[in-house]
Amino acid sequence: MVSTPSAVNTTLTAAEAETGTAGAHIDIAQVSHWFERKGGQGLLQVLDDISLTVAPGEFVALLGPSGCGKSTLLRLVAGLEPATTGRILQDGQPITRPDPSRIVVFQDPTLYPWRTVWDNVALGLQARGLLKQQRHRVDDALALVGLDEFADAFPHQLSGGMAQRVALARALVNDPQLLVLDEPLGKLDSLTRLAMQSELVALWQRRRFSALLVTHDVEEALFLAQRVIVFGQRPAAIHAEIKVDLPYPRHRGDPLLAQLRHEALRHLGLDDSW
Repeated sequence: MVSTPSAVNTTLTAAEAETGTAGAHIDIAQVSHWFERKGGQGLLQVLDDISLTVAPGEFVALLGPSGCGKSTLLRLVAGLEPATTGRILQDGQPITRPDPSRIVVFQDPTLYPWRTVWDNVALGLQARGLLKQQRHRVDDALALVGLDEFADAFPHQLSGGMAQRVALARALVNDPQLLVLDEPLGKLDSLTRLAMQSELVALWQRRRFSALLVTHDVEEALFLAQRVIVFGQRPAAIHAEIKVDLPYPRHRGDPLLAQLRHEALRHLGLDDSW
């Protein structure tokens, strides 16, 4: 395993200050969704009349129990499948298919083991026929996540946190308007996860994309997001919306975070255990 890299580069360049990514406006209106059960056993409802918006440049977290339908909602927003009913719009236009303006970062980095870090990050540009003219964007993305010195390393040489940084760089090289985050830190050890939470906030502040995060971790949702949407058991319906009115960077010991934590746990039916 190679040595640990430096943290995310938070210095805003003059060009980024002038032209930073324009975050997408996402409008989810009355979305319900069903899956067909195997063996012709009828339909299984996973989403129930979901309506919410993500403002340009806003960070929103979806919090709820495992299996309630949060990740399904992310798939619909990403355009990976259509909603059964309702509509999902990006900047006023229906989302009907995947698009480079919306990039998904999953729990597993899913790096190609035979490709170097640089080549893994370059995949999106290569697939769109842009790599020859825009190789510098790969270098810029690696520098942004503090991995510019590891461009020639292979995935098996990386720690879990470094591999997830590569996945983030691979997403950011496309200059997305919306980053769709499906528990991207869920498989990291606790210390690495805490560090990566701070780095993710730094990336979001620097690049100005909109962010939609799925997590089971109450503290993570409150530390990262400006708003936390709390879901109940499947079929997922919105039980509460919690506004986190705290500036960044946030201090994990802030009394307001502790108060909001109890509020979130209460909506999840878990407050009595704390």
